[in-house]
Amino acid sequence: MQTSSERHEYPAHWEADVVLRDGGTARIRPITVDDAERLVSFYEQVSDESKYYRFFAPYPRLSAKDVHRFTHHDFVDRVGLAAAVGDDFIGTVRYDRIGAGGRPATGAEADEAEVAFLVQDAHQGRGVASALLEHIAAVARERGIRRFAAEVLPANTKMIKVFTDAGYRQKRSFEDGVVRLEFDLEPTDRSLAVQYAREQRAEARSVQRLLAPGAVAVIGTGRAPGGVGRSILDNIRDGGFTGRLYAVNGALPEGQKELDGVPAFRSVRDIDGPVDLAVVAVPAERVPEVVAECGEHDVQGLVVISAGYAESGPEGRERQRALVRQARSHGMRIIGPNSFGVINTSPEVRLNASLAPDMPRAGRIGLFAQSGAIGVALLSRLHRRGGGVTGVTGLSTFVSSGNRADVSGNDVLQYWYEDADTDVALMYLESIGNPRKFTRLARRTAAAKPLVVVQGARHGAGPRGHAVRATQLPHATVSALLRQAGVIRVDTITELVDAGLLLARQPLPAGPRVAILGNSESLGLLTYDACLAEGLRPHPPQDLTTAASAADFHAALSRALADDSSDAVVVTAIPSVGEGSDGDAALAEALRSAAAEQPTKPVLVVHVELGGLAEALSAATSTAPQPGASGPAPKTGGTRTGERADPRTGADEGAEADGKGTPGPVPPPEGAHPIPAYPAAERAVRALAQAVAYGQWRRDAADPGKVPEYDDIDERGAAALIKGLLARGQGLTLTTDATCELLAAYGVHVHRALPAPTPDTAAAAARTLGYPVALKATAPHLRHRADLGGVRLDLADEEQLRRAYAELTELFGSPEELRPVVQRMAPRGVDTVVRAVIDPAAGAVLSFGLAGAASQLLGDMAHRLIPVTDRDATSLVRSIRTAPLLFGWRGSAPVDTPALEELMLRVSRLVHDHPEVVAVTLEPVVVAPHGISVLGASVRLAPPPARDDQGPRTLPPTY
Repeated sequence: MQTSSERHEYPAHWEADVVLRDGGTARIRPITVDDAERLVSFYEQVSDESKYYRFFAPYPRLSAKDVHRFTHHDFVDRVGLAAAVGDDFIGTVRYDRIGAGGRPATGAEADEAEVAFLVQDAHQGRGVASALLEHIAAVARERGIRRFAAEVLPANTKMIKVFTDAGYRQKRSFEDGVVRLEFDLEPTDRSLAVQYAREQRAEARSVQRLLAPGAVAVIGTGRAPGGVGRSILDNIRDGGFTGRLYAVNGALPEGQKELDGVPAFRSVRDIDGPVDLAVVAVPAERVPEVVAECGEHDVQGLVVISAGYAESGPEGRERQRALVRQARSHGMRIIGPNSFGVINTSPEVRLNASLAPDMPRAGRIGLFAQSGAIGVALLSRLHRRGGGVTGVTGLSTFVSSGNRADVSGNDVLQYWYEDADTDVALMYLESIGNPRKFTRLARRTAAAKPLVVVQGARHGAGPRGHAVRATQLPHATVSALLRQAGVIRVDTITELVDAGLLLARQPLPAGPRVAILGNSESLGLLTYDACLAEGLRPHPPQDLTTAASAADFHAALSRALADDSSDAVVVTAIPSVGEGSDGDAALAEALRSAAAEQPTKPVLVVHVELGGLAEALSAATSTAPQPGASGPAPKTGGTRTGERADPRTGADEGAEADGKGTPGPVPPPEGAHPIPAYPAAERAVRALAQAVAYGQWRRDAADPGKVPEYDDIDERGAAALIKGLLARGQGLTLTTDATCELLAAYGVHVHRALPAPTPDTAAAAARTLGYPVALKATAPHLRHRADLGGVRLDLADEEQLRRAYAELTELFGSPEELRPVVQRMAPRGVDTVVRAVIDPAAGAVLSFGLAGAASQLLGDMAHRLIPVTDRDATSLVRSIRTAPLLFGWRGSAPVDTPALEELMLRVSRLVHDHPEVVAVTLEPVVVAPHGISVLGASVRLAPPPARDDQGPRTLPPTY
């Protein structure tokens, strides 16, 4: 329990686990009076040189006064943070608020502080100081400090680099032999880029330590064959793991040194040498003891196969939290618990630390699954497609996250982003723990390599083992936001594999134009219809007739690929009577050779009852084992010696191709692309449509647009208004006047609507506004529902106004029930809706659609993440199905969409600049041929979160 200061409660929300540069973890937390002994011990382990750099003089030990000063903080004007591993400090940072002349100061009027660091020499170079700087800067901003100052000796180049590399705006001076650095704490584009780059490197390294270990211990290996631990031990050994492998079982008889040829020990502490990864397969109640032993032996990471955690209920959830806290206290990261395991097919690693009995062949697809059962299904489907000959469609890595207590899909994305062995990323997700971060990482990853995602539990709660934030957005909206980030969203694991195989095997199409050719007119027409249904632009199918030979297919495909009017080719094929496997092989070779002549366009094959063709297409350019390649490794020892894996095939030299003496296919030509085959036209075309959309996104992402600046925006005035309004309460919906004032600060002007509780006040309001006017009922059940008759338009004089007032009250009830208002008529146009909301899971989202019941009923709304760029706004207007109504549908006048886009950009800026604005609704927005009119608006405010995705790097909390 931490002790509170005399001025402020202990700020528990400042506590955070972080990943350091080398992939290890540390905990950052405030220093309190309880840390005196810990601080003294930390200081004793710092070198004299580092102490000199900190205090500018020899300073061998801390005095009692020093210890008191460095442990007593008010958490406002004096703050100290420590980075700790376990119970030991490895680095500290503190700031002291200063005023004019650098003297100590208190109060918000002093917005500068002096900052100083000290990092143990043994932990320098791990990024400790950089992580501490991010967190102390966030704390300072929270406490009203806007600028840091630091004095550093010129020889202390490491600390100078920490400051200068942080990306903040700064100035440097040199006086009296000391370098003085001053820098603003407001995040800049560069400081955020630096922070994200450090985050990526650290998290990628932490996953790499789990996937490419030099030594693995399987803890919980049974003495007899069978069981989870023993199966994983066998799979690692039989897969040809290139590192050191150990079996650990606390029940081993004294003196037993091996388990089926693998060095065996009763505890991981007994292993003579480092262990990088421990695979834990013991009952849940024994896991804490195992984790403690791993921590004492400096194990770098854990894969926890054991079940009985959050998926089993509240008691298991608390057990899971304790597991993560314990592992992080030793600097370890965890995959799991309840994990199926991990696989790395790299020839330098060959790790199958999973329950999958066979090592997948090496390839270019990364696979992540939160469900073990779905992971098994995906591994099986990827193996079967292509007749079991995976070639380049094999796996690079596989991660089953289980309950996702620590390592998540976000971490694996960080690893895949820079992994040269992964070209395509496939993910099965049942929950997204940090959607804002996932969207950011997905956008960056998708700009470099395809990311295909299928999401389970879309229409209900996620698995009990996953702690996730609730979202108020429907699944369709979340999917749209993922697609905006470049994610290829599919609905089933079948589509996941279909899309993944195409993207791994073929180049991206340059556009939606599709050539179709084949020996079946009917299958060609089905493909043509499927293309139209998916929004592609197919050419009329070319029927080669059932008499077409392999040479005819080669010639037709060559012509289609050479045709500049096509961007992709779909080949349809039905079996020829009596040809058998020889005919399949000839056709496959004909298609492959034609595709190799024009390798810049994708080719897909739709085959009917042609099992042999799918296999032949893969085999024609396969990297499957060749004659003389070996099968599974012999069941001896934990370390492979002698034979090495063939880097082209993922197999070992010196044995038969499939373990049964069957020769493998010939090796592929350099640069050849295996052709994916599909059993149905709809599946092939859907995969192609996803590739076309992704290719277009890649081209658009090269120029994402910009967030415009508007000279008439009064950001400071809006901030002052928001601060004053929030002082009245924690969260509130603004009055009409306050709404109009806040929106006006961002150049959004709302037409006045005057209340009309009586016919006389309605007439007076109309005289004030000027005729013609509209009379509207604003009761909740009638608001924005012109179709129910609660609106009267184009009232030209007082007589018409009074008659309309009487009709409304006669039809719908008393004025008290109707809440009528009078508003000046706006120019005629198309009624639209613009909304912005801060979703607790997805972040800030801007939505657009046409007003009216029909659009609401059909869910015809488009969405973009805030901040919205000019290109985003342009695409947003055109994304809804009813967009033609804005552009002159059936002879109507086109409306002023540039003005509409500017309105959306201004609303985006308002929400992005002021996180206190949690909801904005403009309805209706009438878009006329010239100009727009905002006729209704509402705004809701709430205090902003203490930290968001732009805050310092943190791992998900365990509480």
